[in-house]
Amino acid sequence: MIVFYLAAGINHFINPEFYLPLIPDYLPYHELINLISGCIEIVLAAALLFNKTQQIAAFAIIAMLIAFIPSHIYFIQINNCIPDVLCVATWIGWIRLVIVHPLLIYWAWSNRK
Repeated sequence: MIVFYLAAGINHFINPEFYLPLIPDYLPYHELINLISGCIEIVLAAALLFNKTQQIAAFAIIAMLIAFIPSHIYFIQINNCIPDVLCVATWIGWIRLVIVHPLLIYWAWSNRK
């Protein structure tokens, strides 16, 4: 889980063009949201390394994943396609929202100790 969130956080800085179109239009400051999201993922990955902060990090990851739900819904609303970045079948967008996202939340929950 540490490697997963560390890599995802770093990717926000390396590949922002992937994340920026996933931020719903109704939210301001897309670049800032992307940078903050990347920083949070990196910090939480590091916090998972230590017994004293592991539980807090796991709960914070759950909160972060819940905060990302509007982005998944927005991706479905834009027909699961960001031209030149990512286009997938509609059912994949729904699988991400209804199955993969809850599994990521469960993964964080199971790493809280």
